[in-house]
Amino acid sequence: MTSVTHITVRRGMNVLLAALLATSALVLGSLPVEAKKPANAGVAFELTILHNNDGESKLREQYVPLPGTPSPGPDLTKPYAGVARFASLVEILENEATSGPPAAPGAKRGVVMLSSGDNFLAGAEFTASLENGVPFYDAVAMSLIGYDGIAIGNHEFDFGPDTLADFISSFTPAVPFLSANIDVSGEPTLAALEAEGRIASSTVIRERGELIGVIGATTPQLPNISSPRNVIVGEVAPAVQAEADALAALGVNKIILVSHLQNVAEDLALAGELTGIDVMIAGGGDELLANPWNPLSPADNPSLVVGEYPLIATDGSGSEIPVITTAGGYKYVGRLVVSFDGAGNVLDVDEQRSGPVRVMGFDDGLTGSDGYVVDPDPAVQAQVVDPVNEFVAELATNVLATSEVALDGRRPDIRLRETNLGNLTADSLLWQAQQSAADFGVDTPSIGLQNSGGIRNESLIPAGDITELNTFQILAFTNFVSVMEDITGEHLKDLLETSISALPANNGRFGHWAGLSFEFDVTRQARVINSTTCAVSNEGDRVRTITVGSETIYEDGAWLVDPATWTVDIASNDFTFRVNATTGTGGDCYDFLDKPFTTVGVVYQQALANYLSSPDGLNGLITAEQYPETPPASPQRVVPI
Repeated sequence: MTSVTHITVRRGMNVLLAALLATSALVLGSLPVEAKKPANAGVAFELTILHNNDGESKLREQYVPLPGTPSPGPDLTKPYAGVARFASLVEILENEATSGPPAAPGAKRGVVMLSSGDNFLAGAEFTASLENGVPFYDAVAMSLIGYDGIAIGNHEFDFGPDTLADFISSFTPAVPFLSANIDVSGEPTLAALEAEGRIASSTVIRERGELIGVIGATTPQLPNISSPRNVIVGEVAPAVQAEADALAALGVNKIILVSHLQNVAEDLALAGELTGIDVMIAGGGDELLANPWNPLSPADNPSLVVGEYPLIATDGSGSEIPVITTAGGYKYVGRLVVSFDGAGNVLDVDEQRSGPVRVMGFDDGLTGSDGYVVDPDPAVQAQVVDPVNEFVAELATNVLATSEVALDGRRPDIRLRETNLGNLTADSLLWQAQQSAADFGVDTPSIGLQNSGGIRNESLIPAGDITELNTFQILAFTNFVSVMEDITGEHLKDLLETSISALPANNGRFGHWAGLSFEFDVTRQARVINSTTCAVSNEGDRVRTITVGSETIYEDGAWLVDPATWTVDIASNDFTFRVNATTGTGGDCYDFLDKPFTTVGVVYQQALANYLSSPDGLNGLITAEQYPETPPASPQRVVPI
């Protein structure tokens, strides 16, 4: 991406002042860049960094059931989280950051608000935005909150580049979306936004007369886990370092990296490859960092804390860098209070005032040092939460089926082993493809594949009514049911090896299959796949037996058919089939050899809804016999379709 650095004007600054600032930046650009900042002892500027990540369209507030109540609901619970309460808390914390005595006599105080990406996610809530159109509800909420910079995450591309462009265009006023290591020139809608400065490698914020540089970065795994189409993703460290050097040349001596690299460990490792970065904000891992004096959300417990806030990394010059992140879903506002000297060196982190701040609608007696209980922001509630609640409520009233069993979509189980919900989703995808194939002129498929990364409810759905809302929660993306013809036996074995390649680690690549069973041995050599490039360095030899329908084609490591001429037609979703230009494979590194495929006009969520309710499908009943809570002992069972 071409480096685009611009000045963000905040809190009533006028156009003349912004112009003067731009002029001063050009003058400062002639100064030499030094490897280390000169020492300038004494606190000159105290900056409060407010941040969040992985909001993922969790706009509605959540509830803690009161003891002894049969089910949650406004009259039986206490509220927390939600974007409207989050907005209220941000306003309080911003006011606190710039009021009261300074950290040192004469020191200035400032505040910035940043996001580390994954700001929306497919599901019922984001479907409300898609139905409503631009401006999207998530963007309306974030506009009212007032962000200074937003990193581009992987879920921003789940609906393709054009939907991301609509999301960015929904912000009023414009907010810079940041990533130094992506090239959007191949996508016209994003390229136009880049030309306007709404997509950039970095931005410069002027806060209380101080220049603060913010650089963005996006995971290199993007092509394998989302749908960026013609967006090209480059290496992170060189792109970030080049941008940091460019900002330093402009005289910017306080630089924050806001990244979405999938987990905080990636940022800790990256730090050693960089110099000139003062603070790193991670996203993508939904990890909870907290100190003993930081009370936790009702949704969390101490066992979920993965480290102190902040973590400390060491950069390439030996300097220490605070590294921060927080759990997502609008449960917390992250807050780092950091002091700089006049040369922009980090002097200190105020540990007592730093940490995750809970978004709470009631006092649970555990407020500790925060003590924040907030009401929903009226504007966010009226413009965002209320219409989303109304949309979701309508989905929840439409009962599609009754289940005799609890359906297991919990993580990590769904990404490690066969579950009844995994089987149900694979069955529905295959069933829909079989119903629709003739209308689209393709052969009727015999087997189906659903990648576990596309199953999103992350919960155990209890026995009882299954609603349309449940189907959106389970299969949240706009992935289309698709058919690919003439998969050879040897190709099928490679796909099966891919589906179990990450075990015993959990990975969205793990496959749930319909129409076949296979046996595998995890003690044998796994297929070795590079998670970034999808390059295969070892073909793997875990699969021992393959049975398609009633025909066993591979047994005890030996072929019973000619693997080069035996073929089968397969149903999956277009995310899995669609070849990415960067990796040359489909989603989650499934390699379909660039074979053509045909979509059949139904998204996989609608396929599940159809399968549950249709007389030709389950006819409104999920039985314990067909979908037992503990699936059969075979790794993948034969699906009776």
